[in-house]
Amino acid sequence: MYQRSVAIVGAAHSQLGEVPGSTAIGLMADASVAAVADAGLTPASIDGVIVRGPDDEYCFQQQVGERLGLNAAFSTSLGNGGASQALAVVLASLAIEAGLATTVLCGYARNSWSRTRRSGSRKARMNQSTHNRTREWRDSFGYFGEPATHALGAQRHMAMYGTTKEQLGHVAVSVREHATRNPHAQMQSPLTMEEYLDGPLVAEPFGIYDCSLRTDGAGAVVVTETARAKDLPHPPVVVRGFGSHNNLRGWTIDDHMVQTAARASGERAYRIADVSPSDIDTAQLYDCFTYMVLAQLEDYGFCEKGEGGELVASGALGLDGAIPTNTSGGQLSEGHVEGMLQVVEAVRQLRHEYPAERQVPDARLALVSGHGGNTVCHTTLILEGG
Repeated sequence: MYQRSVAIVGAAHSQLGEVPGSTAIGLMADASVAAVADAGLTPASIDGVIVRGPDDEYCFQQQVGERLGLNAAFSTSLGNGGASQALAVVLASLAIEAGLATTVLCGYARNSWSRTRRSGSRKARMNQSTHNRTREWRDSFGYFGEPATHALGAQRHMAMYGTTKEQLGHVAVSVREHATRNPHAQMQSPLTMEEYLDGPLVAEPFGIYDCSLRTDGAGAVVVTETARAKDLPHPPVVVRGFGSHNNLRGWTIDDHMVQTAARASGERAYRIADVSPSDIDTAQLYDCFTYMVLAQLEDYGFCEKGEGGELVASGALGLDGAIPTNTSGGQLSEGHVEGMLQVVEAVRQLRHEYPAERQVPDARLALVSGHGGNTVCHTTLILEGG
């Protein structure tokens, strides 16, 4: 049984946004070195590496080890899409408790903005995924890319529960408000509801502001034993609980588009952490699209199924709201680094290192989610500050 003997002791990210000429390994190295330094350690202290890079990069952990000049007792690269980054912290915690490593670097990097602007990158502009899924009934009929996939879920939620376009807009406007206070965010100008509703259509009901960004960026955290963490510069952020669930049968099977894998993943995380939704002070959710924030708020028990639209419209996502959410701007406004920045933001909120205008008051427990793997994989972290 998990003993809660592991903590995150360092967290950092690279430059974010539009970084011309950047490479994934260069961004990963920047974030990794900064995270290790934030922990008060050196690369020689790292004996575990769990990372993910671009889908077409083989054994990305080898590139990280080579660039940082380290060997590792335990290392791997993950392939669960956006669920991988939170899952890296889960695996690091289990590896440390099992004695496979003592101090593990977890991270993600991708130069998405730069890659889509290279010559000959038309395919990448359409869809950066390299998977070979059956496309007989997809591209020829105008169904391509993840906006179309998630739009199906949003449309079904609207049909079942009366969710409105304006309610989705409250997600986009709320996280943009957070981003205006984040000097590192890719999008820092305010967004009004009028501007949101006037945004160009991408895939009904999604407009441009419902969709996450193309971002060059990386994030990293350092995980070690809580006993060791007490001697390091920052208050340890304990990995109190976690969960995972994978709807491998597919996004369009059963009710997976409306009740996502977050529900079962969250139930496991709450049980291991011995907490309930009412105990959570801030949520850092995987916001690839506005709809996914709304659906996860329901699946994690912050409201009943079908009431997510009313919850976000109430102002619940703000710093003074019922559940401050994606307080750095999320993937919709800070930068799409596939959920890794959500882990970094949760750590910083729980260390209470922000000025008042960015800090969730008295934050002690944070829930972090990762969602991906062709929409079906999900990971949940529950982190605890001092």
